[in-house]
Amino acid sequence: MKSLVAQSLCAVLISAAVPAWADIGRDEAAAVAQRVAAGRILSVDKTEAAGRPAWRVKVLTGQGEVRVILIDAATGRVVG
Repeated sequence: MKSLVAQSLCAVLISAAVPAWADIGRDEAAAVAQRVAAGRILSVDKTEAAGRPAWRVKVLTGQGEVRVILIDAATGRVVG
């Protein structure tokens, strides 16, 4: 019985932690950033912006410029 309670508690704790990153995935963040700064995606990493979970996307533009686009992980909006 203790094992079942422990497993249930672990499942609840894990599911509570997931939603911060579950709304907008890595691929979706890359697609948003590519629409903002057309070019080749160099990297997509988890970060925080204004205390909220965000994706940090590096894009190499056609002009050879590297742009960093921050995407809110919950809404998919560009935050920086």
